[in-house]
Amino acid sequence: MTDTALDSFDAVIMGGGLAGLTLAIQLKQRFGDLKVLVLERRTHPVPHAAHKVGESSVEIGAHYFDTVLGLKAHMDEAQLRKFGFRFFFSEGRSDIDNVTEIGASRYLAVPSYQIDRGIFENFLAEEAVRHGVRFVDSALVRRIELAENPAAPHRIEWTRSDETHATEARWLIDACGRAGMLKRKLGLAEPNAHDVNAVWFRIGERIAVDDWSDNAEWRERCNPQARWLSTNHFVGAGYWAWLIPLASGSHSVGIVADPALHPLDTIDTFEKAMAWFATYQPRLYEALDGKRHLLQDFAFLRHFSHGCKQVFSGERWAMTGEAGLFLDPFYSPGSDFIAIANTYITDLIAQDRAGRPLEARAQLYDQIYHSFYGSTLALYQDQYPLFGDPEVLPVKVIWDYAYYWGVLAQIFFQRRLTDLPALGSLKDELQHCQRLNVAVQRLMRDWSASSNKSNPAAMLDQAAMPWFAELNRSLKDTLDDAGFKDRIRASTVMLRQLAGEILGRARTADPDVEAGALLALLEENRGKTPAPAARDAMLFAAPPVDTHA
Repeated sequence: MTDTALDSFDAVIMGGGLAGLTLAIQLKQRFGDLKVLVLERRTHPVPHAAHKVGESSVEIGAHYFDTVLGLKAHMDEAQLRKFGFRFFFSEGRSDIDNVTEIGASRYLAVPSYQIDRGIFENFLAEEAVRHGVRFVDSALVRRIELAENPAAPHRIEWTRSDETHATEARWLIDACGRAGMLKRKLGLAEPNAHDVNAVWFRIGERIAVDDWSDNAEWRERCNPQARWLSTNHFVGAGYWAWLIPLASGSHSVGIVADPALHPLDTIDTFEKAMAWFATYQPRLYEALDGKRHLLQDFAFLRHFSHGCKQVFSGERWAMTGEAGLFLDPFYSPGSDFIAIANTYITDLIAQDRAGRPLEARAQLYDQIYHSFYGSTLALYQDQYPLFGDPEVLPVKVIWDYAYYWGVLAQIFFQRRLTDLPALGSLKDELQHCQRLNVAVQRLMRDWSASSNKSNPAAMLDQAAMPWFAELNRSLKDTLDDAGFKDRIRASTVMLRQLAGEILGRARTADPDVEAGALLALLEENRGKTPAPAARDAMLFAAPPVDTHA
């Protein structure tokens, strides 16, 4: 049966997962009269827990959900507030209380969430419909015809059951994930050099990390005693394993690994993954072994990190989520980049509705978005070998957080993503911070090659670092134009001091460590940005040497 009626929409979003549904809601909140169609391949409602990965959010994505989209009631009532990131250097160890741990002893000021994707996407679909979005599930896009001139609409054909539909759209947005329909049609796929693989599964029961030791001192390091609410990372050279709790009562488990050190064919089934845990993370294996019958799913993905030559176009098409690019699940940036892409797409549609030219702005947004992608990719690429280093990884985590909260998160929280004059006036500072990040990542890679990798029984408490907790809290500030520029310049000063301390720590450990690029950056005259003022040390104190290592 064929439906010959030609529907017309202001925006058609191909894909009704996290990226597509949040974009639809954002568009309808901005423009109540906008006609939006979302076409989702899956049948709704989707299952809880064993649905999709991408369950852990960080500050930008969390702020996008709870504040920008106004979904705080749902996040508080139907999802779990995350107890931050937590890392255990527990390779080959069952005594979790006798290894180095990185994490916060208490909640920091700005919330983030553990998200059951099934619960969330079912809610988002209902919320989109409440806003007036037309949401069609079980829909398959069969054909795309992009407009050849600015006045003409795009055209798509899609099917549901045995019916074929033809739809016109002024804007066409691809949010269909790795299917990447627009990317494939336009030949925009772009590989990157970050070669890592992932496997994951869900277990239908809580995994009580806090019960893994009866050591009262270890338990009382955290208030609340709720390590299980963290995104727990169990790290070793070339890999990290995750534990993420879900509001449905399940626990998400995964392994992300550099194939040069841990080939995919050693972990690409549940039984292989369990055997791998028995060797590399025996305490986690013990927790999972008695729950095998509660396995809900298992999947793997080879070389998941990918780029895209272009994600926004003045020709009225765009991509968001994994349909465009994807980095790495370490630090959970997926929902951050959805928030950023959706904000740019919403503004481009606003510009179009106002009759303004699009091409130059779309190009600038694409350049900025790719700049964020490139600077974030530097956190991961070639860095997996140092993940098992209890001396260097804690320093890397502090740097990575400071860079994220001090620069990208400030831009998003202050709603400056589309403020091109402000970003232009800060171009020197932003580029300097980006170069600092690349140089610091290289330094830590070189430092780890010669470090002792001492693994003492110690908790490196992020909440006990006043500057670190204040940097997190500062995301809540409301700044005017001058205040925002001052904040980014202050972040540049902060990162320069922190980079200097990292260089000093690395040289103390290895006087011959290669540091030329970072040293040259630190010696630059910063012009408008003042030199760092004298202040207390920013890094953790070096932990005591582990005499049992």
